[in-house]
Amino acid sequence: MWAFSFGLVGPAGAEKLSLPYLSPYLDSLGTNFRHGANFATGGSSIREGGYSPFHLGIQITQFLRFKCLTKQLTSNGVSKGRLPRVEDFSKALYTFDIGQNDLAFGFQYSSEEQVKASIPDILGQLSQAIQHLCEEGARFFWVHNTGPIGCLPYSVIYYQLKPGNLDENGCVKPQNAVAQEFNRQLKDLVLQLRTEHPLAVFTYVDVYSAKYGLISRAKDLGFVDPMEFCCGSYYGYHIDCGKKATVNGTVYGNPCQNPSRHVSWDGIHYSQAANIWIANHILNGSLSDPPVPVKEACYYPRNE
Repeated sequence: MWAFSFGLVGPAGAEKLSLPYLSPYLDSLGTNFRHGANFATGGSSIREGGYSPFHLGIQITQFLRFKCLTKQLTSNGVSKGRLPRVEDFSKALYTFDIGQNDLAFGFQYSSEEQVKASIPDILGQLSQAIQHLCEEGARFFWVHNTGPIGCLPYSVIYYQLKPGNLDENGCVKPQNAVAQEFNRQLKDLVLQLRTEHPLAVFTYVDVYSAKYGLISRAKDLGFVDPMEFCCGSYYGYHIDCGKKATVNGTVYGNPCQNPSRHVSWDGIHYSQAANIWIANHILNGSLSDPPVPVKEACYYPRNE
């Protein structure tokens, strides 16, 4: 398995599949890449110039470098069982969970309409990356759509609110509308890729529905208000997770006592408990097109 992007359910997914966590590509000292590698980085985006310098183009370059080195080392007999076999590259599942940071970065500096207008270019660069992998022999792809960005507590706190901007679950409607448009165009892209690459298998995964379903039912599922977050605080200003501030003699910023009851960890990222719930609802294939579980996503469909 090769993971690209800024993925939030990777560790939870690995646990669900009884697989070891994918080792980060840059953590190369004594690391075991036999089961795959993780090229994802926190804050990464499809396009260059976002929160992280490790945008998707860099991740693809790192993968190509890794593949080249793997071939060299295995041909010299020095892999010591820590590297994939060369033939594994065409059998592996290539997973993508990316795009939300492109939208989030855009919302900070542009209007909703401008962000929406940027979607074709964002997805055009994603398409180029996937096309490149196909040319390298990749055949099995697991592509997540983007989540309800307007439901992140950070979005609710910092977005300039207008009357009627919040939906019944307290999410910012205009931001979610842009995310849904992104997903509509992403699904069209996946359909196009299937036509252009008939020897490849593309699974489109509706993560948006899983996350929104969790947020809309949070209290019924044993979570606290989904707009509350565990680490970091907001008292007229944001206290970053891991930092503290004194407000009127009271120290704020300590993590909550029970993280497993929170949907949001720090106002931006989901908690581990939430990620496990989400993983349980997407890995079985019920929200996928075609509706196959992840365990079957790296095989060609059986003829019925």
